[in-house]
Amino acid sequence: MARVKRGPTNYRRHKKVLKFTKGQYGTKSKLFRRANEAMLKSLWYAFRDRRNRKRDLRRLWIARINAGARLNGVTYSQLIHSMRKANITINRKMMADLAVRDPKAFSAVIAKAKTA
Repeated sequence: MARVKRGPTNYRRHKKVLKFTKGQYGTKSKLFRRANEAMLKSLWYAFRDRRNRKRDLRRLWIARINAGARLNGVTYSQLIHSMRKANITINRKMMADLAVRDPKAFSAVIAKAKTA
């Protein structure tokens, strides 16, 4: 069987990796092996942090809802419990948005939940 050196294929693969790591510091953007390591690591970070972003945003929403709820004399946990009892299904993202942008509507939701 003939020997295959993969000249053009390797060249294209190297160019692709170096293009991906363009803008990184030092050898991470110049040498293929270091660039490949940097690329794999950055892709791994991106994968991990797409999940972490969801976690962080949920924490932010809960903090905002809690702050808005305390202004209305109720804690976050009491609010969520009373909303479940009253069968009010508004997700945390929308609740946080109401708490920040429309405090009157947020107060109305809390009042409705309190009656249950």
